[in-house]
Amino acid sequence: MCGMSHFKAPPKKNLGQHFLTDRSIIEHIVHSVDPKPGDILVEIGPGQGAITFPLLKKNGSLTVIEFDRDLITPLSEAAHGIGELTIVHKDVLQVDFGKLAGENHIRLVGNLPYNISTPILFHVLEHCTQVRDMHFMLQKEVVDRMAAEPGSKIYGRLSVMLQAVCEVIPLFDVPPQSFNPPPKVDSAVVRLIPRDPAQVGIRDAVMFAAVVRDAFGQRRKTLRNALSRLCTGEQLQAAGIKPETRAEQLPVSSFVHLANFLSDAPA
Repeated sequence: MCGMSHFKAPPKKNLGQHFLTDRSIIEHIVHSVDPKPGDILVEIGPGQGAITFPLLKKNGSLTVIEFDRDLITPLSEAAHGIGELTIVHKDVLQVDFGKLAGENHIRLVGNLPYNISTPILFHVLEHCTQVRDMHFMLQKEVVDRMAAEPGSKIYGRLSVMLQAVCEVIPLFDVPPQSFNPPPKVDSAVVRLIPRDPAQVGIRDAVMFAAVVRDAFGQRRKTLRNALSRLCTGEQLQAAGIKPETRAEQLPVSSFVHLANFLSDAPA
């Protein structure tokens, strides 16, 4: 039974559902998560329960966040005799992960709906200090962007925002035929480990987000032009950044440094 879903529900196109059915991939994910007794596991989008039930069996308890009401009862019924399954029937973007964690740290897992994966990642980042680690399956192209290095064509806002607060570790690729229905793209599993906030060093999260957003808003522009709403060329120079540089050439640490410099500057 391990790894196979306990019930069948037709995938809904409008919710971007692609249910994982490949047993070896399921086992690979569970092995990567490696749940230990006492871990507070939270799964985003359990679907038919392909990852849910192997995790529940291993851990004894699991919280899942599911938006599709037609999956609530089947998930609940299938969990009987396996472990304690808590179902949060909500849009994941409305879930307060800090509240779910309470005094503890949670571990997040999920085959994220590809149509809203980036908003989910940004939402989770807001609660990063209460998350121990995350294991997500995403479109491979998104994972490549998350892990991209400065100077690469795909290094952008997502790369900087994530790498500033997390270690991004791509684990393995997942082919389309591992799903029902098969998506039109390759997928990949990635591990995110939040960094210690003291090590991250971002003093003003709003300023940091604004700098990164504007810098990559029009990639072809130099930073002097792209960031004209936030700072002058002189301020860039004072922060040790050449105004004619482009955003994709700047390492994550320079974005953090610039945002701190600007937030400390007298109004």
